[in-house]
Amino acid sequence: MASSTGEADRGGADLAAQIRRLREDLDRLLRDRVTPGFEDAAARMEDTAKRVRAAAGEGSEALADAVRRNPIAAVLVAAAVGFLLGRATR
Repeated sequence: MASSTGEADRGGADLAAQIRRLREDLDRLLRDRVTPGFEDAAARMEDTAKRVRAAAGEGSEALADAVRRNPIAAVLVAAAVGFLLGRATR
């Protein structure tokens, strides 16, 4: 009976050591592979967001300039779009 208790203690110690190694491997994997990938993706998304924001600003300024140059045409286009959207939603 004493030998089975010793084997159980060794088995428990082996299991604890394996769990510790798995945790270390997981920490290393996260630190070396996953975290840099997320950081790279976040940097690319931030860059894309800046570009989209700049393009939207340029587009809205171009639209505002077009409306200032041709206010009557802008009102007619807006009315036509409103009419078509109203018809499409019925």
